[in-house]
Amino acid sequence: MDGDFVVVTAAERPDLSEAMLSLGDSPWPEYLNHDTVTNALWPLLHELAADYQFALLSADSDDLVAIGNCIPIRWEGDPGTLPDRGIDAVLEDGVDLLRTGATPTAASALMVVVQKQWLGKGISARALRAMAEVVGRHELGDLVAPVRPTDKQNYPLIEMADYITWRRPDGLAFDPWIRVHERIGGTIARAAPAAMRVTGTVEQWEDWTGMALPVTGTYVVPGGLVPIRIDRERDTGEYLEPACWVHHRVPRA
Repeated sequence: MDGDFVVVTAAERPDLSEAMLSLGDSPWPEYLNHDTVTNALWPLLHELAADYQFALLSADSDDLVAIGNCIPIRWEGDPGTLPDRGIDAVLEDGVDLLRTGATPTAASALMVVVQKQWLGKGISARALRAMAEVVGRHELGDLVAPVRPTDKQNYPLIEMADYITWRRPDGLAFDPWIRVHERIGGTIARAAPAAMRVTGTVEQWEDWTGMALPVTGTYVVPGGLVPIRIDRERDTGEYLEPACWVHHRVPRA
């Protein structure tokens, strides 16, 4: 990508797959590890689409700096058709596409994670550019991303559709992660109100959140972008995580 970093895919460096998967496991609230669709399909990424999973390495030391995951999908370019179910939907579509040998028309980002010691050094933007480079190698011109806005957890009672319209006085996006996408050319497409779905018993939710949930109702939980809904009578809790769709045009290799 530049003189300081090297972009390699898991197909090119299968020896890095374990370290890449390990880094990807690190940054999320516990309950996000219990989305049924993600748990079922994520392990297939390195098997079915190793050439879409990449690592950013230090050119000097070959150390792992960041990782990124993306997947080929079917999308014809209309922002209005981007799915409400966000990451769950593109995982389902992408895995089906790969298994059936269908022709992709775009790619979707899934995740970017930066090593802790590299945070605050502009690596996230470099990793996004690396993802665009990887997608461009496949002759795909569109990359969409179901973005999990960094600061939305501080405003869990605000609808995602409203939050993504917020701007700073300088005109830039209010949210830092959306701002990173915009600075490298991404444009906000729409909100995805149910990008992930996590369900569990009340006991499970109390364990995942470290909170007592004594009555039926909605609860703001640590790291949640929106509240969870607890039904004590049915012994269930549900969390529908929203996201923000961002669209990037990709130069083809």
